[in-house]
Amino acid sequence: MPKPLALVVEDDPQLNQIFTLTLFESFEVETISDGTQALDRLTEIVPDLVVLDINLPGASGAEILEAIRANARFDSVKVILATASTHQAKELQDKADIVLLKPISPIQLRDLAERLSRVK
Repeated sequence: MPKPLALVVEDDPQLNQIFTLTLFESFEVETISDGTQALDRLTEIVPDLVVLDINLPGASGAEILEAIRANARFDSVKVILATASTHQAKELQDKADIVLLKPISPIQLRDLAERLSRVK
């Protein structure tokens, strides 16, 4: 059985790598570090999970989240928002499946991602 696809959209190279290493055992992981590139890629794929930073170059994480939620093609996509801003977290919490405040525990991310991927 193929692994579910996780799209990690994070512009910090270290966090991108940590998120990827955290998820790779349970997911096929694709990473993108630019918001505009993420929107372009989402025209080609439908991931099972998106780990989404809010503050990105190009399109913001909020714009990407809005695009995901506005398109029925992505109805089954689970979104974990990653932000250091409690203000942004509160603003977007109703649109995301989970909001995590940075710094994020890799174990917490893995467990939540696995739990979400089973709930379709």
